[in-house]
Amino acid sequence: MEYFDICDENGRPLGETVSRAEAHRLGIRHRTAHIWIIRCVRGRYEVLLQQRSLQKDSFPGLFDTSSAGHVPAGQEPLPSALRELREELGIAAEPEDLQYIGQFHIQYEKVFHEALFRDNEVAWVYVYEKPVQADTLVLQASEVAAVCWFDMAEVRREIEQTRERFCVPKASLDLLARWLRER
Repeated sequence: MEYFDICDENGRPLGETVSRAEAHRLGIRHRTAHIWIIRCVRGRYEVLLQQRSLQKDSFPGLFDTSSAGHVPAGQEPLPSALRELREELGIAAEPEDLQYIGQFHIQYEKVFHEALFRDNEVAWVYVYEKPVQADTLVLQASEVAAVCWFDMAEVRREIEQTRERFCVPKASLDLLARWLRER
């Protein structure tokens, strides 16, 4: 069973833990790490998105952030981000390969698989820019059904209109866009 640190609105652990099931049943705030894998093609940025496994407890089958996951109790976001890249996509990144770009909050209630799912996260966001060949990645079947490169601007336009194909958090994509403009 997975346990998370219960955290305050800034993502600081409060000294208590909660199981994954309880966190999502009750909407208890916890931490996650999100990683954007990006590349520039002919002057336009693309993001590698993962298609979530149909067995996922939230947003099954939709395209999401390149890699993401919960921060286990007692751990920090950066090691969790590195672990998620390795487990989900087979990318053996080093700490210096990830650029921290900020935090955002996720909070919603939605029904998946006929059960109410309450999410309440403080997410740390990182960028990975090393070359990645999507067809050579080793995907964790229980988490990831497929990966695909998408034009970042097209993803942004689509998520502002519909959520039929993507479950990418808009706040995370906004962080990425701002970071790209400012560098």
